[in-house]
Amino acid sequence: MNLLYCGDKNILDGLIISILSILKNTKDKLCIYVLTMKYKDDKKTYSPLTNKDIKVLNEIIQNKNKDSFIKLIDITDYVNECAPISNLDTLFTPYCMLRLYADLISDIPDKILYLDNDVVCLKNPKEFYNIDNSNYELVGVLDYYGSHIYKKNLLKKDYINSGVLLLNMKLIRETKLFEKCRIMCRDVKRLLPDQSALNKYSTKKLIVSRIYNEQKQENDETVFRHFSTTFKFWPRIRKQTIKPWHIDKLHEVLKVHSFDDILEEYKKVLERMK
Repeated sequence: MNLLYCGDKNILDGLIISILSILKNTKDKLCIYVLTMKYKDDKKTYSPLTNKDIKVLNEIIQNKNKDSFIKLIDITDYVNECAPISNLDTLFTPYCMLRLYADLISDIPDKILYLDNDVVCLKNPKEFYNIDNSNYELVGVLDYYGSHIYKKNLLKKDYINSGVLLLNMKLIRETKLFEKCRIMCRDVKRLLPDQSALNKYSTKKLIVSRIYNEQKQENDETVFRHFSTTFKFWPRIRKQTIKPWHIDKLHEVLKVHSFDDILEEYKKVLERMK
């Protein structure tokens, strides 16, 4: 199973939890690729992940399956040379857009599952990964909020969430999907630039059940729980952002205990890294 993550040092907590959750639910060989970069803008300097950051993770992964691995790929040069994103002012870290450069990396296999770092695996993901995506650039789930607002097809919902995507890199390279998205992210300001671009330019996508990217409330069928920002409407409208590593809020506010064993292991991994 091929997996893709992207980010800087700030994703390390989520990366650990997400990978541990997958290790719990499958014994398959895992080939994990992590894209990172050096980046600085007028407001902040972002530190890339280093091989030291993922060394312990690689040991844990290979203890489960000796053929598995995690590989860190610094794509700073690709970003600087091809549609740089430094001129894009967005509320979100520019690292969320790194997946849009995956088509330029020869190491990235033709079929790969992209996961945001705030996605936790609750059941075996094999059924989702084994979907025949040979005719689709993307396989994903409708965005819980955005699908009500954004539509290319007026007669049905078609706006997908980009936090869990089964990618057909061969087809993406042929259609130049990511290339088109990079240019849009460079030139057009949007709240969710990468997700907006993927939805605008993807013409070959398969929409599947929300159990593969549950963004609101998990149940016994949920395979991936995505802890994206949600909205509360009482007693006032407000947004709520609680991530898997916000353990106290996860328990007290969301009442989520479904992966407490993973969180205990996560704490031990952090100690090993220290």
